[in-house]
Amino acid sequence: MAGYVIAQINLKNKEGYKEYAEKVPKSVASFGGRYLVRAGEFKHLEGKWDYSRNVVIKFPTYEKALEWYNSEEYELIKHLRLNNSEGNLIIIKGDSHD
Repeated sequence: MAGYVIAQINLKNKEGYKEYAEKVPKSVASFGGRYLVRAGEFKHLEGKWDYSRNVVIKFPTYEKALEWYNSEEYELIKHLRLNNSEGNLIIIKGDSHD
């Protein structure tokens, strides 16, 4: 079963976050992940949505997504996201219909 990282983000420091955005794709790819959504235009339709940036990353398995998040490779850059943005992040199991 595929694993998905879903993040909602507001930038606190655009320049500081830029370094994270440049480095993270390599770490995602090294664990077999690929971006399905990386920011982009959206329309808020229901409920409360307090975040301006949305990201969805698909990994081959739920376990691989957790492995990426907990990896030494991601640990080296995670602070760039945490220090320059605020938001929510989950890892969720999901069917893969590819």
